[in-house]
Amino acid sequence: MRGKARYSLGDLATYLEAELKGDPQCEIIGMAGLPEAQKGQISFLSDSAYESQLEATQASAVILEPQYADRVTNALISTNPYLGFAKVSQLFENRPKPKAGIHTSAVIADSAKVHKTAAIGPYVIIEEGVSIAEQVEVGAGSFIGVGTTIGKGSRIAANVTIHHRVEIGEEVIIHSGAVIGADGFGFAHDGNRWEKISQLGGVHIGPRVEVGANTTVDRGALADTVIEEGVKIDNQVMVAHNVKIGAHTAIAACVGISGSTEIGRNCTLAGGVGLVGHIKLTDRVHVTGMTMVTKSIDQAGSYSSGTAMMPTGLWRKNSVRIKHLDELSKRIRELEKQLKELTSNKT
Repeated sequence: MRGKARYSLGDLATYLEAELKGDPQCEIIGMAGLPEAQKGQISFLSDSAYESQLEATQASAVILEPQYADRVTNALISTNPYLGFAKVSQLFENRPKPKAGIHTSAVIADSAKVHKTAAIGPYVIIEEGVSIAEQVEVGAGSFIGVGTTIGKGSRIAANVTIHHRVEIGEEVIIHSGAVIGADGFGFAHDGNRWEKISQLGGVHIGPRVEVGANTTVDRGALADTVIEEGVKIDNQVMVAHNVKIGAHTAIAACVGISGSTEIGRNCTLAGGVGLVGHIKLTDRVHVTGMTMVTKSIDQAGSYSSGTAMMPTGLWRKNSVRIKHLDELSKRIRELEKQLKELTSNKT
């Protein structure tokens, strides 16, 4: 179904397995948000905070939940409109797709294997023993190190650096500026100076992983750093050596994951989260923004730390009081003890 310039609303209903309200022949040629949408475009409503925008939207159709269906003429009714939006957006993908072949300026080692359907851009460097499968795209200026393998349908954007002995699965997307397989931060101190620990492992990235721009994934010290199937990593994330990230976990921007940490399946780490090294998070752990995780989590659920925003003057006062919490706690315990003694004497 993909690749067409226009779709009927009936086509989209079948594609999403959604209930259709209105004209199945309504022609859809693009997508837009509710305020910006014009005739021929489809929009979506996934948050009740924006339901007022339904009244004024010019969209030809809207993907929405059943309770809003009577507010529009044409609709695709879904219990998960945001998921519907995601799937329809793929039909209107407008990213330029390169033609298969190797650009004349690319430098490719004799022992490298590049499938004839792959598209290798200008000034790409592919070193010895690299294997690139069918329908892979490698953008301009990217570097692929010795012995690396890239699976079918994966896309390496421009100016990505992939070091030696990295395994990348099928349909992986790695965005510009990412560095995969650089040395982990490993050093031993002899009392006066630091001695480097050679990073002998690699990186293993499973199928359908997405790695954001300027994100770094370090190679393992001995065993591999592992990112399992379907993991989604945002921009400017740091994944240290020997980290393991379970399948279908999502990690937002500016997260820092220290070495040898293990993250379970279907977890979410919000922006700016930090994790110390050598801890484990079980499956379905959700960590809210700017939280510092200092110990393992063995129960699924949502976890937070830090303080919420408040006026600066109040924050300063509270920060001063935090210093006295231990003293206040001791005083309260002493007062409770005295109260208990007084109560006992009266009886």
